[in-house]
Amino acid sequence: MKRIDRVYQYVKEQTAHLDEEHLNEVSGITTAEVADFFRIQRSNASKDLNNLVREGLIDKLDGRPVRYVCKTVFQHKPLSKYVESYREIESPVIKPKKAEFLNSEDIFKRVVGAYSSMKNSTEQAKAAILYPPKGLNSLIIGPTGSGKTFFAHTMFQFAKQNKVIDDKKEMIVFNCADYASNPELLMSHLFGHVKGAFTGADQEKEGLISLANDSFLFLDEIHRLPPEGQEMVFYFMDNGTFAKLGETQKNNHSSVRIICATTEDPSSSLLNTFVRRIPITIQLPNFKDRTAKEKIDLVKIMMTMEAKRIQRKIVLSEDVVKALIGSVSYGNVGQLKSNVQLVTAQSFLNHMDQDEIHITIEELNESIKEGLITLAHDRQAIADLTPLLTPQMIISPNEPLDMFEEDSYELPYNLYEIIGDKAAVLKEDGLTQDAINHFISTDINVHLKSFYRNHGFTFDTENKLTEIIDQRIINTTRKIYDYAKEALNYDFQTNFLYAMGFHISSFLNRLQNKSETFSQDNENIKNMVAHYPEEMAVATVFKKMIEEDYQVEVPESEVHYLTVLLVSLKENKEDGRIGIVVAAHGNSTASSMVQVVTQLLKVDNLRAVDMPLEMKPKEAFEKIVEEVVSVDEGSGVMLLVDMGSLGTFSEEIKMETGIEVKVVDMVTTSIVLEAARKSSLLDTSLDDLYDSLAHFHGYTMIKSTQLPKRKELSSKEEAIIAICASGKGTAQRMKELIDHYLISHLQTKIKVFPISIVELNQEISNIQNNYQIIASTGIKDPKIGVPFISMDTLFSDQGSRVLESVLTDNYEETPTNITMENAQSICYDYIKESFTFINPDKLLQPLWKFSSEICHLEMLQVDAVFYINLCMHTAGAIERELRNDLLTATEKELTSMKESLVYQRILPAFDILNNTLQISFSDSEVYFIYQIIENEKEKA
Repeated sequence: MKRIDRVYQYVKEQTAHLDEEHLNEVSGITTAEVADFFRIQRSNASKDLNNLVREGLIDKLDGRPVRYVCKTVFQHKPLSKYVESYREIESPVIKPKKAEFLNSEDIFKRVVGAYSSMKNSTEQAKAAILYPPKGLNSLIIGPTGSGKTFFAHTMFQFAKQNKVIDDKKEMIVFNCADYASNPELLMSHLFGHVKGAFTGADQEKEGLISLANDSFLFLDEIHRLPPEGQEMVFYFMDNGTFAKLGETQKNNHSSVRIICATTEDPSSSLLNTFVRRIPITIQLPNFKDRTAKEKIDLVKIMMTMEAKRIQRKIVLSEDVVKALIGSVSYGNVGQLKSNVQLVTAQSFLNHMDQDEIHITIEELNESIKEGLITLAHDRQAIADLTPLLTPQMIISPNEPLDMFEEDSYELPYNLYEIIGDKAAVLKEDGLTQDAINHFISTDINVHLKSFYRNHGFTFDTENKLTEIIDQRIINTTRKIYDYAKEALNYDFQTNFLYAMGFHISSFLNRLQNKSETFSQDNENIKNMVAHYPEEMAVATVFKKMIEEDYQVEVPESEVHYLTVLLVSLKENKEDGRIGIVVAAHGNSTASSMVQVVTQLLKVDNLRAVDMPLEMKPKEAFEKIVEEVVSVDEGSGVMLLVDMGSLGTFSEEIKMETGIEVKVVDMVTTSIVLEAARKSSLLDTSLDDLYDSLAHFHGYTMIKSTQLPKRKELSSKEEAIIAICASGKGTAQRMKELIDHYLISHLQTKIKVFPISIVELNQEISNIQNNYQIIASTGIKDPKIGVPFISMDTLFSDQGSRVLESVLTDNYEETPTNITMENAQSICYDYIKESFTFINPDKLLQPLWKFSSEICHLEMLQVDAVFYINLCMHTAGAIERELRNDLLTATEKELTSMKESLVYQRILPAFDILNNTLQISFSDSEVYFIYQIIENEKEKA
């Protein structure tokens, strides 16, 4: 069970006895109480509690400190008469037969694809378990949702089946990500601690390695284990001994077989010394790499699990099976399972009173329907699936199913009981079937999204909006968003586009269905929205927008539904005030400013860190972290510093504590006074406070000559330029990446121009005639006085953060420090995602060798960024050669190149690619590669 689930159970248990009429100022659980009970940092407790509030599982009570209660406290009063559960209503439910199990001699046969796409993985797993005398430690690698946890449990059961370990033993499971922000606590969980090892260690505690003695320890997300933790684990692997936290001698013994799992590349995310001690590396396949039969079998198994829960026969049309298979993209088997549950839950709601659940393509939501279109574009996949499918897939609840209880993607509750019982209650309350379906459909999404968000993927991944929702609907939703934000003057949750867009899409689909009529509005809903007159007025404007865009008549009842959705999408405020930490050099500089402000304003959310000149940076950082944790109330911390260099601490502090931190430098007493004054307002956000302080010039009159903000400097539309050798291949990919970011963050007025390095100055001049360029990216900095984002940064995991800093005027240039390993990883991902005909597994090494030879021939300094630029462009050149879709250069440009000594020197390097790939490059493609090399030589 994840930590957030344990926190929910704790709040539920502690507040179950409360009811709405008897709440008072001491009712509920505080953040501090949760932190103390679970021995976690207060910031982590606050984050979990606020996430539970957003997911609709608990509520917060106003006051200081903020208190939390289970949502059930505010549930409606019991009905005046008894309401049957849907399970009590008589219906011809199929009686389950006696359970059947696939108790085969080979337990791996229950793993779909064990002797097909996963044959090699299966053999490796068996070898790891049976290798004498005590088996081998192993590492399972696979993308999110590929089944690493399930496979680890299968290995454990195989060990039991073959008497490698005692039948009574259990596998100990630990997710390293749960405590990644607190290495000390993580080490304590793994190895145990002695009394007094750290603050709060009141008694000695055994670690998981001791509990796993003579059994298995499964370490999930092993890449989140800090380097010192990896060192301690590999020492234990070598010697079988370990020291508890607080001990100096490694005198503790345990005999444990370790299975690790990661989604990352071990060579870049784990210590080499750690990886070398794990002799068996098991690679699990992506869903798309599985055979057609395996994909169908996975759908059958997951549907059988749902059929057993509801004890009804489920019938799927052929198109539904195809749509489910095609809907899987980033989440693999785990995503398939979530989609199966979503589809079944929605269909169960629609056919609750029927003997069988028939699922047709019309009942699927738009994102899963899109799977059918996605699959249709893959001719080979369709050709493989079609012979194996029948017009209907019939699933009986009595089919044998042998699964493990330990399934990390299994919901911890019966969703169908929630749906059935809630429908019965709403029906008794007088709601129409349309209203019931509307509200419970929202519940289904909330339940599933909140659960699967903890497993690395969600339904509303914003950068895939255009793949899920029709572009026309996205455009309407953007207009609605802009109007709502201006009219209501408050922020919305980041999933506004998804939630509102899907609602509009669903409404239009229902409107187009001639057989379906809209019921009269319900008094309960009317009464509910009557409390939100401003939102209802805005929703009325939404109605007119939809009518104008789609030339349809929107019923008045839809205004009420839009109002409910609008209210629910309002951004939740964090609890408590913003904390303030003042850090300044000198023996009492910071504390003096804090003392003055505290006396003037009588506030207690300020902390001071005095830093004598002899204090080491590491010690200063530790003191600042300590005060940040101390002052945080859940709304983030403003760090006010006297030198800009201290501003670099913000990201490190966030990684260390999980607390959002903003930094303002050049601190003065008046800035501390202003920060304290505004932070005491509960409706002030950290971003608002930061923006306010960034433009604060003291309490004297501000002159009218102060500098305007970026957007006030010009009336022109804004633009970003993406530069590559040709202006087509890599630059086009950069444009797509930036466009996706802009769309998902509702930045629709910024245009991205891909341009060639060959006519760089002329193209920039043309763009500047009509646009204000706010940033550039690519293979060369054009030096035009705007932020330049290097190509390696844009394609790395820092790309989104850097783009955000540019758009919010907070960009600070930082030197890139990229290793050759990271460079290879960036190139590999780029080739894999950008091209159709070339295989990065086979192409990357020849490209790297080609780049090395170019550096050698031209005596260029080995530079990871140059390797990225050259490899990405050359990969595009190879793809274009294969497609016969070549770039063009003028005769004059080609003649000039061939007369160059650089051209004569680099020609032998092309033999590496010609001989390895059996491909020859046209002169035009060579010309643009030549331009990249010339550009690099200019830098030197």
